Amino acid sequence: MIDQRRRGFLKGVLGASVVGLTVGSGLIPLRAQAAAEVANWPETAFKTPGVDATISELYGMEAAESDQISMDLPTIAQNGAVVPVSVETTLPNVTAIALLVAKNPNALAAAFDIPEGTVPFVSNRLKMAETTDVVAVVISDGKAYKATQNVKVTVGGCGG
Repeated sequence: MIDQRRRGFLKGVLGASVVGLTVGSGLIPLRAQAAAEVANWPETAFKTPGVDATISELYGMEAAESDQISMDLPTIAQNGAVVPVSVETTLPNVTAIALLVAKNPNALAAAFDIPEGTVPFVSNRLKMAETTDVVAVVISDGKAYKATQNVKVTVGGCGG
């Protein structure tokens, strides 16, 4: 029985050494890259403060309120470091969904491109600095729509 444990341990150590050697030598790249091209990364939108300015920077238009966007998130978050949220819409021809947190230092929390023929549903966990509105923005037929829900944070997540 002890020999089996010892062999398992030695195999694990040997395997980890091989992986470490191949990553260290550059045979396997260490950095992960998103499927989309890096040129499409909305870097300035992630650095823009404020919801309306971020929507304008990200999509180049203003968003209208819509009752066809449903958000599922808690009204009271026990921990602002991990606030679960999901967004679903019945709007047609959805090409993008974004999640924004109004009072965070940077409002844009996540931006998703929705491929044609895909169900327009996203789920994520947000980090929230304080009690504020969470805004879901949906791009449908070339127009921007949004839904807003307030979340009360009892323990801060962003720097709190």
